[in-house]
Amino acid sequence: MTSAGMTRPILFGASTPSGTALRLQAQAVPADSTPLVAAGRRRPQQWPDTLPFVPCDLLAAPGDASTGLAQFGSQRWISFAPIWHLAPFLDQWLAFDPRHSHLLRGVVACSSSSVITKRFAANRFDRQLVQRLREAETLVQRRCADHGIPCTILAPTLIYGAAGPYGDRNLSQLLQLMRRLPVLPLPADTGLRQPVHCHQLAAVALHMSTRQAEGDRGLPAHLPLGGDDTMTYEQMLRRLQAATAQGDAARRCRLLPLPTRLFQLLASPLLLRSPKGFEAVLRISADLAGFSAAHGVLGEPARPFPVRPLAP
Repeated sequence: MTSAGMTRPILFGASTPSGTALRLQAQAVPADSTPLVAAGRRRPQQWPDTLPFVPCDLLAAPGDASTGLAQFGSQRWISFAPIWHLAPFLDQWLAFDPRHSHLLRGVVACSSSSVITKRFAANRFDRQLVQRLREAETLVQRRCADHGIPCTILAPTLIYGAAGPYGDRNLSQLLQLMRRLPVLPLPADTGLRQPVHCHQLAAVALHMSTRQAEGDRGLPAHLPLGGDDTMTYEQMLRRLQAATAQGDAARRCRLLPLPTRLFQLLASPLLLRSPKGFEAVLRISADLAGFSAAHGVLGEPARPFPVRPLAP
């Protein structure tokens, strides 16, 4: 097997909660490991001066970025950037110089479970999102296969939590909603959820990348990923409330279950104003769980929801 320290980890999407979490985890490994490199349009907030940063715009032709990335020699890419940005850049980067395929020793790219959960969506926005995700995943996997590069696509479900200055825009928005409303109506039948913390997602991505560098060829090509707890949507909200500080306004919000058909009837005006929003309301009653649990992938004890830190 090849030592993971012989390949330089290149991080795309460092200015995200999971990207920051991965940096913190990578810095915690033994000092003889290869330092992480951030690649992006601008230097991430709080990126240490001791770690390299290379300017790289995924939306631009890979000319200057080609030289910037190639200087690090043998490398493995870990990406939390939008996969529809990474895919064409990877395609062009491999075509730009034949030597690049020999430098790149592995790719771990973050996609979304929406490619699974929204594939039967009725609204155009979600259908287009699914198509964009699927096409990007296919391009990444195809180009990696063409060049014999190990590749794993992570498809996480509901990502939450905070790392450094970055926080999620999922459960944090629900907390903000509960802080503003005295009562929050819900359908009586709420579906299952399996939220994954940004630190858990980062740990899985780093784990997969390290195993690629060590020569493990038994990794999954596509891994739908969730957290360690499965609960109903209502239980998720109640646990979020309980996790806030004493006196937090979110604790005063009353969750009010309504008969499911009545709840959907009350939400029906959204169908005219925002078909996407209406479908999101309907999904409260859908089961969006059953993914591989992060702790199982990592071989660690399960971490009950919610994992901290939470976004404010």
